[in-house]
Amino acid sequence: MTSRGAGTAFSRKNYRLSTEPEKSKVTGIVNSRLLNDYLHRVFASADGNQPAAAYRKHLTFQNLQEHLDRLLAEENGSEDSRDQVAEGRLGPSAVVLDHTSGFEGLLLVDDDLLGVIGHSNFGSIRATTCVYKGKWIYEVLISSQGLMQIGWCTLNCRFNQEEGVGDTPDSYAYDGNRVRKWNVTTTNYGKSWAAGDIVSCLIDLDEGTIAFCLNGISLGTAFDNITRGAGMAYFPAISLSFKESVAFNFGSRPLRYPLVEGYRPLQDPPVADLVKARKLLGYLKNVIHIGIDVTEGKLVEKDMSMWQLQGEPTVLITLAHIFNYFSPLMCKVYLVEDVLMTFLLSILERGGSVEAHPLIQQLLDLMWLLMEEYEVHECLKQLLMSLLRAYRFSPIIPDLGLQIHYLRLTIAVLKHEKSRKYLLSNVLFDVLRSVVFFYIKSPLRVEEAGLQELIPTTWWPNRFTKEGKESKEVKEESAEERLRRRAYERGCQRLKKRIEVVEGLQVHILKLLLNNKDRGGGEASRYIFLNKFRKFLQENASNRGNLTVLCPPEYMVCFLHRLIAALRFFWDGHKAKSPAALNSEEAYIPPQLFYNGKVDYFDLQRLGGLLSHLKKTLKDDLAAKANVLIDPAELQAVTMDDLDEDEESATSTAQSQRPSAALAIGGALARPGWLSSPTLGRANRFLSTAAVSLMNPRRPLGNLEKIKVRTLSVEQRTEEDIEGSHGNEGLLLGRPPEEPDQPITENSLLEVLDGIVMMYNLSVHQQLGKMVGVSDDVNEYAMALKDTEEKISRCPKRRRDIHEELLKSQKVFSEKLNHLSRRLAWINVTIYSKEKMQDIYWLLRVCIRTIEHGDRTGSLFAFMPEFYLSVAMNSYSALKNYFSPVNSMEELPGYEETLMRLAAILAKHFADSRIVGTDIRDSLMQALASYVCYPHSLHAVERIPEEQRISMMKNLLAPYEQRPWAQTNWILVRLWRGCGFGYRYTRLPHLLKTKPEDASLPSLQKPCPSTLLQQHMAALLRSDRDLAPSFLNSVLNQLNWAFSEFIGMIQEIQQAAERLERNFVDSRQLKVCATCFDLSVSLLRVLEMTVTLAPEIFLDWNRPSSELLLRRLAQLLNQVLNRVTAERNLFDRVVNLRLPGLESVDHYPILVAVTGILVRLLVDTDVQGAERATAVLLADPCFQLRSIQYLLGHAEPSALAAAAPAADKRHFSLHTYTEYISAEELAKVDKMLSHLSEESKQAAATTLPTSEEDLCPICYAHPISAIFRPCSHKSCKACINQHLMNNKDCFFCKATITGVDDFAKPASS
Repeated sequence: MTSRGAGTAFSRKNYRLSTEPEKSKVTGIVNSRLLNDYLHRVFASADGNQPAAAYRKHLTFQNLQEHLDRLLAEENGSEDSRDQVAEGRLGPSAVVLDHTSGFEGLLLVDDDLLGVIGHSNFGSIRATTCVYKGKWIYEVLISSQGLMQIGWCTLNCRFNQEEGVGDTPDSYAYDGNRVRKWNVTTTNYGKSWAAGDIVSCLIDLDEGTIAFCLNGISLGTAFDNITRGAGMAYFPAISLSFKESVAFNFGSRPLRYPLVEGYRPLQDPPVADLVKARKLLGYLKNVIHIGIDVTEGKLVEKDMSMWQLQGEPTVLITLAHIFNYFSPLMCKVYLVEDVLMTFLLSILERGGSVEAHPLIQQLLDLMWLLMEEYEVHECLKQLLMSLLRAYRFSPIIPDLGLQIHYLRLTIAVLKHEKSRKYLLSNVLFDVLRSVVFFYIKSPLRVEEAGLQELIPTTWWPNRFTKEGKESKEVKEESAEERLRRRAYERGCQRLKKRIEVVEGLQVHILKLLLNNKDRGGGEASRYIFLNKFRKFLQENASNRGNLTVLCPPEYMVCFLHRLIAALRFFWDGHKAKSPAALNSEEAYIPPQLFYNGKVDYFDLQRLGGLLSHLKKTLKDDLAAKANVLIDPAELQAVTMDDLDEDEESATSTAQSQRPSAALAIGGALARPGWLSSPTLGRANRFLSTAAVSLMNPRRPLGNLEKIKVRTLSVEQRTEEDIEGSHGNEGLLLGRPPEEPDQPITENSLLEVLDGIVMMYNLSVHQQLGKMVGVSDDVNEYAMALKDTEEKISRCPKRRRDIHEELLKSQKVFSEKLNHLSRRLAWINVTIYSKEKMQDIYWLLRVCIRTIEHGDRTGSLFAFMPEFYLSVAMNSYSALKNYFSPVNSMEELPGYEETLMRLAAILAKHFADSRIVGTDIRDSLMQALASYVCYPHSLHAVERIPEEQRISMMKNLLAPYEQRPWAQTNWILVRLWRGCGFGYRYTRLPHLLKTKPEDASLPSLQKPCPSTLLQQHMAALLRSDRDLAPSFLNSVLNQLNWAFSEFIGMIQEIQQAAERLERNFVDSRQLKVCATCFDLSVSLLRVLEMTVTLAPEIFLDWNRPSSELLLRRLAQLLNQVLNRVTAERNLFDRVVNLRLPGLESVDHYPILVAVTGILVRLLVDTDVQGAERATAVLLADPCFQLRSIQYLLGHAEPSALAAAAPAADKRHFSLHTYTEYISAEELAKVDKMLSHLSEESKQAAATTLPTSEEDLCPICYAHPISAIFRPCSHKSCKACINQHLMNNKDCFFCKATITGVDDFAKPASS
């Protein structure tokens, strides 16, 4: 924008400068002599020398404009120098990325054509301007630390999806991800970069060199003797892989590190405007410094910090003249950053709180008063964007001074009510990511961050033995170790105090945004924030597949914690004013929010399915319980078909404006927002070499919202819609009768809390798990160092070569540990501190209370979004697994009660018919399975009310068909583990070693059986005569399937291994095979548990199904034994192959499970039961006494003779596992073998030969004993009973069987 013409009167905001001299008498302007002195002092000449009073021109407001024009024209004759500046450069003066032809691959480019995001394998793009002579520099702001090559290329370079900048002869690049430089070949160069770093790219075409700097520190010359000469000109260029993002600064903004002497930015700074702006700022400072004492008739010096505009017309009109020229300049990003932001920061540099500097508020008042509205808007927008860039790309220094500096100015700007509301409505959450202000980046290079000075002594825990087991009997730490640990902890505390300062400022920003008392001039800030925050959540929830649109999870984690702090501040503040309300420790979301339509949950899944379906099926319940009526017209509109049509029509409208070649991807990227690009603009250009064109700008945000049923109403909500008034309950409309009629807090805070829970579900939990990796790395390196030190101590003195190598390794491990332990200190303070743990714990309790209140509403519970249950489970998992090395969950207040309440939720809802989503049901089942693996949480399950415990066990014992049974079976096995035969192991005997990070896995926890829950199971199986047969038949069916699948797979594996040609067994096949084996073992353990707890189900033949169940059990046990115990059989050979992935497949787990069942049936029972079990077992045609002898290492004589040469081969025997099997258990196996040996001899002696005609034509194992009605076909009882469980048709003629009679062969025949 240009300044206004000199001779014209101008109008700004109702101020009119008049030429009538008599006006001064009316307006109170000071006398002409004093005014002349004042104006000369304010508008001093550039050299600062004031001419003597007699010689200087008399100044009034009438000639001030002319005087100002003359002052601003001085030293502004630099127009001629522009031609000289441009020498050595070709292209437009405003340098941007070439989005028309200078790119390869798929890319997203920001509105300002300076930010870029990769959207293909390896996209490349260059700038519009090139250089052929002189020294030039540009900066790249790194937003993500992935694979990128940044540098220079010529016009002739041809790139593709595999080759980018640096991979062709005349292109040169630096890659901080792999720490290399590239020019066809590659060598090590520089340092690794991280998100938030700035790379400076320098080219010297006079000397022929290219160099790079990282955060202003030179990395040295990367290339020399680069190709120069006629036709050789170099463009700035970049190649970047999918979803990586950067922003360029060619000179449109002040360079962050311009200190490299002799180098010029590619784009010239606006020198003339810069001089003018600095002069005008000087005049503005003079106005603030100089006061007019009207009574004394003289000028006085004033304290700048306490200046106030007190309605003095002289001062006001003087400022109006300054702003006439200053305002248009403040719309340019370079000038805002270089002049205005620097000035505002200098005001705060004097220290003290932000409140101690009211001058910034006064200046913002002036801007709103004296600038056109569009100018203030643009100026504030550019100021905040510049602040955000400065905050995000400032290097980490020990006292975090730079971050604190920029946050303080942000607070000062946002304290101004009118500015805050404009920025909140139009800039924060819209143009730039306000959440960046709540992020504290983690330093990748601890040396530069000054962590060595802050934490001079490093320490790491030695918690694991070499096997990876957490060592309980570790010797007491030495005095030296204790000193190191304490020094390290002191360093961590110093770091924590500094980070807490930054966190406090970030919370202060949120407190300003959540202010609901600033109703002057429209809606309060909080209600603007609420609608923007909801939109932010919607974009992150609905674009989970499109990574470029999402807010990075590391930002979300910090935002979540700051938002919780601000929310609890306001919540408890409201409690102080309204004692009847709840305090934040008792916070929850009332259930009516989920069904009254006042809060938009977008298309997120509800527990009962889709919202449209629930509105139809539960409309009567809504009317009866909550007095909520669903409009029939709305019901009709919200069918899935209508939604699909709306989506399609909206997409087709958008796509009809685009080139057809880009349709496949263009539709998905019509509205990318929340870009990780540091230019902070939304991308509206999608570049594709398939259709070399510029995409039309995206459609307005409003169009997409119309697809959603209620989004527009959410956008248009007012304070009254949210808080309610005069009988209108606002968000709490439709309170169900089960919900207490008690005020909770302000309704707006409930919506913020709901958003916090959703944020945790979107990406916070995933990020918490990801950052644990650093702790795991520390443990791995600590183990490696410990191992190396042990080797050094054992190394013989004569082997100096080995000793030297070991010392080198020790040095490498120590250096890495020093680096990692300091980085871990940072992560523990910013992510895993005690305060952060308490935030997540508070969130867990909020979810538990919300679920409990929702559960009481009966059928309306189905309206609750699924993410509440997910967050309850995930937050508990995070507290237990992610925070534990630093802070213990047991120390949290009310921990035991919280554990029990969560256990009650899992126990009740894993089989809740109101929950229909398979994913959430699986998650609940897995959470319950994990819960029963740990003694603490298992005791919590045992403490829930008895009625709920019995109900849980009944649900676990439901038939396994038609539901995911593996997790259910796993839960039952965990309740039994520690009680079964030889079932006290944590790991299988042949798998003693495990990784340290695996030690916390649920499957590797020590056995902790639950006698109480076993008693409930026994009582249910005994008392419910239908439950036991249906449950056991399903277990036997699944065992039959799992073991058959396992045998089929190991046959294929064996065949593949025997082939002569080189071959590989598919790792997925091995994994499935091992899973089938593990399932078979766990199903056998459940059968052992059932036989032990309620043996009468099999042995009391007064029960209708017990004989059949016993026969089926015996049949399956014999099959398993025969397959596993045969000498030199398939199972043996595959086990001996020791294939990776089949580690768990071994004789021990499956044979001890079978032995446990047999011992219980044949030894640990009464005489009658033992006889029945023995008779059924021996009657099974598959029974072989050899299989039982195998258990104790008694091999067959023929097998012994054949195996004589292989004397070293060990036979399986339970006697070799004395650590795992007690002497008492072994004695029972001996007794069982003697009993079966004796009984089988007697059975063999008494069995009469049966003719083939008398055998069952189905199994050929038993005599015919049953005849079918009405068709009179025959079989044995076992076959027909098993058949009738699933089918009523005859084996032979398919007639429907109406009854079965006993059949005895007539004596005459």
